[in-house]
Amino acid sequence: MGREVSESCIDGLLTEMVSSYCNRFDANKPELAGRRIEAIGYQVGHQLAERYTMERPRFSDHLEAIKFICKDFWSEVFKKQIDNLKTNHRGTFVLQDNKFRWLARMSVDTSIESVDLSQDPSALAENKATQAMGVHLYFPCGIIRGALSNLGIPCAVSADISNLPACEYLDFEI
Repeated sequence: MGREVSESCIDGLLTEMVSSYCNRFDANKPELAGRRIEAIGYQVGHQLAERYTMERPRFSDHLEAIKFICKDFWSEVFKKQIDNLKTNHRGTFVLQDNKFRWLARMSVDTSIESVDLSQDPSALAENKATQAMGVHLYFPCGIIRGALSNLGIPCAVSADISNLPACEYLDFEI
């Protein structure tokens, strides 16, 4: 029987890691904080892919590896299969998770510290919430990039959260 960790522990760990890098270690350098969080995710994804493919033969093509990520890897890491896989048949893939678990239970303090009367307060609060949640996506983007790298697919991974709690992982340039 495999070892399992409580989801609340993973949520807490992710939240604390993002908070530590964004507010303490690299408070004045948000892009550096994002790169460091993504690098940690890369290591985790690389090691998880190694563990989950240990008893499997190597994949013969990129499509098999992507299908493995969508079905088996996603199920192990996020407890469900990916909801949709799209491709342009030129090496770009889009993975869509309609209820990304790591964002579904997240709440963000949307209080407005400096009031700008020229802008709509609800739009400012929504923008702040989107930015805060976007920082939490560096880690899962790193996990996906690390797993794909381990499977022989060097790529860039980004995320789109324009329709929360849905999340699309984009730009698997192969």
